[in-house]
Amino acid sequence: MQQTISKSQFKPQVLEYLRIVEKLKKPLIITHAGKPVVKVIPYSEEQKDVLQALRNTVIDYKQPTKPAAEEWEALK
Repeated sequence: MQQTISKSQFKPQVLEYLRIVEKLKKPLIITHAGKPVVKVIPYSEEQKDVLQALRNTVIDYKQPTKPAAEEWEALK
């Protein structure tokens, strides 16, 4: 479960909260006026693995400079 605190609670004890995020490996949501504005997440080297899994997955480029669609519905 993600922990949520207000910006005013976070500011005076920022180092303590950063240590908690590091120790528990769980995100911390910081709010302003009851709305989430910042998410502090623990650093992880594993994110590189996600991109590594995608390497060499494109087999063929067919006309890479041509637009993806001739006429988009949104442009009509």
